[in-house]
Amino acid sequence: MSGFETESSSGASRKKANILVTGTPGTGKTTTAEQVAEKLGFRNVNVGQLVKDNNCYEEHDDTFDTYLINDGDEDKLLDLMEPMLKEGGCVVDFHSPELFPERWFDLVLVLRTDTEILYDRLTQRGYSDKKRNENMECEIMQVIIEETREAYDENIVHELPSNNIEDLESNVNRAHQWHEAFKANSA
Repeated sequence: MSGFETESSSGASRKKANILVTGTPGTGKTTTAEQVAEKLGFRNVNVGQLVKDNNCYEEHDDTFDTYLINDGDEDKLLDLMEPMLKEGGCVVDFHSPELFPERWFDLVLVLRTDTEILYDRLTQRGYSDKKRNENMECEIMQVIIEETREAYDENIVHELPSNNIEDLESNVNRAHQWHEAFKANSA
């Protein structure tokens, strides 16, 4: 068995689950979400791309090379995403888990990466010292896992290692096993 609880905190009657993949930038969210979506035949929702493509941001912060989302943009983004997630079958990838309503997700995966590995990944991405250091501090201080635990029922939140290809494969397989149990319980 996968070790994941299969009961949705939202009590949703969806036949397909919605899964959130979150973590500090550089932990492998996008790759994991893409592979989980592919394995399950789900829609992959890269929120960062949605923000850019649909102008759901106030401005671009050049110092951190990121888009800043204000309250109005947040509402626009959530309105855009709501119909996508209504029927289930989505794997959502984003670094700010508290942005979304709890009812949207049946499983939340928080990826964690050893700091030496994360440092190298962020350096390879060309992050500025300031951006890299902020993200390193975020991972060390466990900011994302704490935000996630505050935003979602503890039974659906799972912290997973994401240091290498073996971890990636294990995480994708665990999500698949979890979804098989979810489908069996939803039948």
